[in-house]
Amino acid sequence: MSLRLSTVILPHRRWNEGGRETWQRAEQLGFHTGYTYDHLSWRTFRDGPWFGAVPTLTGAAAVTDRLRLGTLVTSPNFRHPVTLAKELITLDDISGGRVTLGIGAGGTGFDATALGQDPWTPRERADRLAEFVPLLDRLLSEDSVSYEGDFYSAHEARNIPGCVQRPRLPFAVAATGPRGLKLAARHGQAWVTTGDPKLYENGTPEQSRHALRGQIDKLTDACAALGRDVNTLDKILLTGFTPDRSHPLESLDAFVDFAGRHRELGFTELVIHWPIPDSVFASDQKVFEQIAMEAPAQLG
Repeated sequence: MSLRLSTVILPHRRWNEGGRETWQRAEQLGFHTGYTYDHLSWRTFRDGPWFGAVPTLTGAAAVTDRLRLGTLVTSPNFRHPVTLAKELITLDDISGGRVTLGIGAGGTGFDATALGQDPWTPRERADRLAEFVPLLDRLLSEDSVSYEGDFYSAHEARNIPGCVQRPRLPFAVAATGPRGLKLAARHGQAWVTTGDPKLYENGTPEQSRHALRGQIDKLTDACAALGRDVNTLDKILLTGFTPDRSHPLESLDAFVDFAGRHRELGFTELVIHWPIPDSVFASDQKVFEQIAMEAPAQLG
């Protein structure tokens, strides 16, 4: 099974101070997709520069030709399906059909309260995602949509001419719970995970792989319940949040070993963070680029 290698580029640099060049370099290095976080701010980066995901990806679309572009991940925390659909259709048009939407329930970080609301409980986040994803699916696939739900409404929302990609741009649904996995099985072209967060501090790489295998088994069951072959979904691991942490980026051999073990679990795409000095994503730029250029050939 072939394994694609992608990167996630955080939107923390001004476009004219390295932002543009980073996206162009990602394409030169041969990455399959360049993703970015879709947050209003994020953890230790909160008090520094941070730009919007969709405008950043629009800029990236204008300075690249082959690199796919996407979010990891968009959530209902501060998005509405009607306005998001219009932005995504525009981005898909500008990029010539190179957009993937990573989408998930969101968390309890800064995004959860930036609009003045109290953080939603896990159940509330799941409830909103369960309504958000099917409505967004319709908005990106149909010329006109009207809908009245518990959380979202659309009144004759027009989305002409629709996506360049047909019937719509692909969804990569981030999920580990039963309701999210069902959404991935029904609406996703890909599934995304970061692993089991409970293992990050004190778990082992072996425990992490066992947990990931269990997640894929549950995804398989969710697909089977809908009569879908799980092999029709790409399986994406956003790295950096398992007990391995940054170890796979310490050398080409370390990464090839890490990637091979996760390919055996059934993953079809690994996403590695573009190095950011003096941060949780610090790594050697030269080693990172060596991995980008040489690891895919070794992985077959």
